[in-house]
Amino acid sequence: MNKKCGLLLDDRYFKHCIRQNSPENPKRLHSLYAHIQGNFRDRFYCLEPRRASLEHITAVHSTFYLEQIWEHSTRENPYSYDRDTYLMEESFATAELAAGGCLEMADNIMAGEFDRGFALIRPPGHHAEPGRGMGFCILNNIGITAKYLLEHYRLSRILILDFDAHHGNGTQEMFYESPEVLVVSIHESGLFPFSGKKEETGSLQGQGFTINMPVFAQFGDREYTFLVGRLLQGLVEQFMPQIILVSAGYDGHRDDTISNTLLSTEWFAMVTTMLRQYAEETCEGRLMYILEGGYNPASLKASVIATLESLGCRNTRKVGVLDVKRASALLHDHPLQRYWTIQ
Repeated sequence: MNKKCGLLLDDRYFKHCIRQNSPENPKRLHSLYAHIQGNFRDRFYCLEPRRASLEHITAVHSTFYLEQIWEHSTRENPYSYDRDTYLMEESFATAELAAGGCLEMADNIMAGEFDRGFALIRPPGHHAEPGRGMGFCILNNIGITAKYLLEHYRLSRILILDFDAHHGNGTQEMFYESPEVLVVSIHESGLFPFSGKKEETGSLQGQGFTINMPVFAQFGDREYTFLVGRLLQGLVEQFMPQIILVSAGYDGHRDDTISNTLLSTEWFAMVTTMLRQYAEETCEGRLMYILEGGYNPASLKASVIATLESLGCRNTRKVGVLDVKRASALLHDHPLQRYWTIQ
């Protein structure tokens, strides 16, 4: 019998906030948190986050960068460091709590308290590079978590899947030379941060352990299912990860205006079912979602709830090959078929 799924959320994540307008703000999560607290708490194993230590943060971020954050957090202009990534008095403490919440969930998964979970944290992290924050991201939550798992639990095969509409440049940079972390990103081509080209495949010992799938705008459920199913299933079978980490960005939803990707709410549930199946077949079900983007509160709420339903259900429906074949057949009649390629 499957154990309860883990869930992490905390109102302290709302403290990173300014009066000026920004797509990345606490309102993203207000309605979602309220719904979860009223409908999901008895179905999930709920965790409280801890703050990540400087030791764990500096395993992937430079001390010079942290000093910059502290300095700019005290300035009157919240955008003095970056035009998108605001910093104020509570920003670093909130970012520490976001990264630390992910470490708390990772510890519980590795201890066997549950085999899968979702860290509903903010600010997001996958754009934060070792020496620079950007794109609403201060600390790279998934990067800190992967590094912690490598060092604390001596793991040697971690798979990171990033399906945010934007390329996770920071995560890629952190593990670009590592054969221990396989970083797979499917993202809309031509969006910020304008990286993640298919030629970016890793270097030195990490050559081949970075896989980028930049896709055309207007791609949606069928195309993404085809790509994730066709590519990821084979990678999982060859790499045999000891845990799967997911940079779960929901800004590819068709109702989110920050991208031109056309994913439906239902797709996020389906890909979660696929990932659960892969995790159960290769790494004892260890699967951890970490929230990244998603800037339409309504579509973010609906999509995260769909994800939680799929994460928390007792049994996974067999998907993968059948769904890929179905998606492949559908693509023959798709108006984008003549452009069908990974850019």
